[in-house]
Amino acid sequence: MLDHDQAPPLPKESRGPVNPLLRRKPVEQLVSEGGQGEGGVLRRSLTMWQLTMISVGATLGTGIFVVLGTAAPVAGPAVTISFIIAGLTALFSALSYAELAGSVPVSGSSYSYAYATMGELIAWICGWCLVLEYAVSVAAVAVGWGQYLNEILDGMFGFTIPENLSAPMGEGGFINLPSLVVVLLAMVFLMRGAKESARINTIMVVVKIVTLLLFIGIGILGIKGGNYTPLAPLGIAGISTAASTLFFAYIGFDAASTAGEEAKNPKKDLPRAIMLSLGIVTVLYCLVAFVAVGAMPWQDFEGTEAALAQIMTDVTGHSFWGVVLAAGAVVAIASVVFAVLYGQTRILFAMSRDGLVPKVFAKVDEKTGAPRVNVLIVSLFCGALAAFIPLGELANATSIGTLFAFALVNVAVVILRYTKPDMPRTFKMALFPLTPILGFIACAWMMYSLPMPTWIAFGIWMVVGLVVYFVYGVRRSRLATAEM
Repeated sequence: MLDHDQAPPLPKESRGPVNPLLRRKPVEQLVSEGGQGEGGVLRRSLTMWQLTMISVGATLGTGIFVVLGTAAPVAGPAVTISFIIAGLTALFSALSYAELAGSVPVSGSSYSYAYATMGELIAWICGWCLVLEYAVSVAAVAVGWGQYLNEILDGMFGFTIPENLSAPMGEGGFINLPSLVVVLLAMVFLMRGAKESARINTIMVVVKIVTLLLFIGIGILGIKGGNYTPLAPLGIAGISTAASTLFFAYIGFDAASTAGEEAKNPKKDLPRAIMLSLGIVTVLYCLVAFVAVGAMPWQDFEGTEAALAQIMTDVTGHSFWGVVLAAGAVVAIASVVFAVLYGQTRILFAMSRDGLVPKVFAKVDEKTGAPRVNVLIVSLFCGALAAFIPLGELANATSIGTLFAFALVNVAVVILRYTKPDMPRTFKMALFPLTPILGFIACAWMMYSLPMPTWIAFGIWMVVGLVVYFVYGVRRSRLATAEM
């Protein structure tokens, strides 16, 4: 298939100017290159349901299992309202993603949308943000997996993994072995190709949905009406503050857009998968939050990371149910690692095909139809990051990277509406351009609310990214080499 050294010349309209700010990749070319890699082709095998499960898998993870300990003490029983507000805020960006995913169904997600509308340099910055978001998210979530694994081992067998094997250097240990193991397990499954990977992901997602439904079914028996009053003890300010915290529990709904070149019917299925996944996650979050604050006084959530497990134990009187919930959390976190790792490899695949990162990331295995070398490199990097490096503020910087990408997608959908008004769209958002404008404002506000150390870590990452681009990518870009 395509090779950077032997690739056919790009069409005349694709040959952008030398200035990387002005080089844009035509939408038609983005779509026509769909699936083509180095030595093979990505296989279109994913159904709408599997695409939905990829997004749910990337979104529904540690957030709901630990986030209530942070949000409930701020919002009180009104934390359910905070979840609704956060979900509506995410909806603005989700609508933009859905429209672009149906119009430009490619693996690059927001990176590719930016390339077509705002130019190569902005696309690179967006892609670099996504690299930060996905890679560090995989590592951070994998670390949480080890913590829940220890809860299960302690509850069932009375022992835990020693600290020197369950924490990285600088945090009391030598290696976080459980986090490395879960990343390597995800790698093995991803090596088998998109179809097999999607089946495994679907099983894991169903398990964690069933776990949360089990919590709702048991927790509802412990609801006390008095726990809902006063509804908002800290007022509107508490509700909005909690909503800004909870917004990050929705990050991941865009994962389906990275599967644009492996979907059977991408133009119709991608928008549906994005919207359906956001709906499923929002309903589950609100139900869990409503039951949790009804079964446990909101003041008791302060500093409680395993609130759901504690509620299960208190309602039933048996610690067994807390262990069951911890087991569900282990599966939930594993599915997040799996889905996010998948998204990372597909974004690098698209960037590699454009010449902005080494072409090894676009090499496709003919037998499995998967970018296996890409998967291997990314998995080993993320596994090492999780196992040996204390993430600190770098983990928080993923929030800015994600919000920046979301903001660009809201801008891209506006640009594409005006520059290509007649382009076929299988999904068109309502209330345009108000919806993407609100989405952009929401992302900008969330970014502004993040602390200064997070901004400093993000700024350092951006400087490194610009150096990489101007040293490597700007001259090796397929648009640049075609022009020369």
